[in-house]
Amino acid sequence: TGVIRTALHNMDREAREHYSVVIQAKDMAGQVGGLSGSTTVNITLTDVNDNPPRFPQKHYQLYVPESAQVGSAVGKIKANDADTGSNADMKYTIINGDGSGVFSISTDKETREGILSLKKPLDYEKKKSYTLNIEGANTHVDFRFSHLGPFKDVTMLKVIVGDVDEPPLFTMPSYVMEVYENAKIGTPVGTVTAHDPDAANSLVRYFIDHNTEEDRYFTIDASTGTIKTAKIFDREETPWYNITVAASEIDNPGLVSHVPVGVRILDVNDNPPELARDYDVVVCENTKPGQVIQTITATDKDNSANGARFHFSLDEGLSLNPNFTLRNNEDNTASILTRRRRYSRTTQDIYYLPVLISDGGVPPLSSSSTLTIRVCACERDGQVRTCHAEAFLSSAGLSTGALIAILLCIVILLAIVVLFITLRRSKKEPLIISEEDVRENVVTYDDEGGGEEDTEAFDITALRNPSAAEELKYRRDVRPEVKPLSRHHPSSSLDSIDVQEFIKQRLAEADLDPSVPPYDSLQTYAYEGHRSEAGSISSLDSATTHSDQDYTYLGDWGPEFKKLAELYGEIEPERTT
Repeated sequence: TGVIRTALHNMDREAREHYSVVIQAKDMAGQVGGLSGSTTVNITLTDVNDNPPRFPQKHYQLYVPESAQVGSAVGKIKANDADTGSNADMKYTIINGDGSGVFSISTDKETREGILSLKKPLDYEKKKSYTLNIEGANTHVDFRFSHLGPFKDVTMLKVIVGDVDEPPLFTMPSYVMEVYENAKIGTPVGTVTAHDPDAANSLVRYFIDHNTEEDRYFTIDASTGTIKTAKIFDREETPWYNITVAASEIDNPGLVSHVPVGVRILDVNDNPPELARDYDVVVCENTKPGQVIQTITATDKDNSANGARFHFSLDEGLSLNPNFTLRNNEDNTASILTRRRRYSRTTQDIYYLPVLISDGGVPPLSSSSTLTIRVCACERDGQVRTCHAEAFLSSAGLSTGALIAILLCIVILLAIVVLFITLRRSKKEPLIISEEDVRENVVTYDDEGGGEEDTEAFDITALRNPSAAEELKYRRDVRPEVKPLSRHHPSSSLDSIDVQEFIKQRLAEADLDPSVPPYDSLQTYAYEGHRSEAGSISSLDSATTHSDQDYTYLGDWGPEFKKLAELYGEIEPERTT
């Protein structure tokens, strides 16, 4: 069948991995004259985990500065394994040594290296070196080859800590200080302390980071680190302050460390107690003596140590109140009680009761408040029915709703009147009368006449003098198509013609004239007739002649006729200055 078998014992892949074998096949059982053929077979040895890991050195040394950050990788280490694939996988551990609590090691699966990391911060001044025993072991062990020895190896690693110039180190990670409110400026609050952790032990300078407004309430001594007040504090306004103090080496100011400092403001009894709220105290008219009408309490801005205990009393400087009294309940409350049987709103509707309140602080403080007590009418169960102000409205027969309704009606009426007046003022007559109006339309124009041009366009001689009317044979404003009828009137008749006859004659001529336009025209005649034989009665004509009439009596008629008396009489006008 041509089975290929190994000819050597314990073949080692790490020594030789590939083999080439030439195979020849002959027929006729290999006799002479038979035919043969050959081929080459390539054989590759597969790997087994028969080689344990080995560190190249038994001792290693690593330098790590003390400024290394916690969690950072500070070094690498690797054990060699002649196997491949999963047979070469291994795990690194720290089995003992004084640095097992400071360092940790992990395995990089790709490079099969051990990564050494820092678990805790280093301090050169405390410990300058560490010793670590590191073990590297295979993760996949073939028990067929366990006789070849343990599949792990151990080496020793010495870590040397390097000295680095470090910033100052505070003695505490944080500070809490206290100071009383109202303390004077410059009062010491507390002291912070920092030192140089290096062997040089350089001097330290202190300062406050003024990043917030709270940092400006304090100052610090640069040499001693003593914090002092820079302003006067009020605990009721701000009970706590947070500041940040920094420290740096004088030789190396760039190395700075910070520490938080909290300052608690202690309370001083500087606020007197006062009533917790404004009380609306009501006493019924039918109240009995000794009845509690109100329970009051007080408040204090100071804390419980300086104001939690209140004492209530009436002002001893005043005479005994015959109407009300006060009872201290010894639980930071007080009760107001009546002293007589009945109260009347008509007699007195408001009472004032001064109350003195003191606290239990050191030193004790007190304040006086005045309670206003109103007298009201109440039901039998004590429920308030009405007080003085509402009773006044009821006596007038009007409720609050009725007054509101009356005021609303008045406002509506005023609005209607104002609207009516506005509409009347805004109403205007139309500029154009409707065409349906049968009345005669008279349109007035403000255009002035043309003066002499109008006079030349029409010959108005005939209108002014009837004698010249005979010369006007036809109208001058219309070109006649038919020769007008000739009209001959003896001149002698014109001098004696009557006005009525004259107008009738002109009307007849207009009606019979064929040259007139087909619309009505207005002809105006200014002839007034012949002069009357009688003289003129106008007073104006007598202005130039002497008159025997005496007009002095016009001056007696009053100042209205004074000007008329000056025009017709001989009275000289009076000049007034």
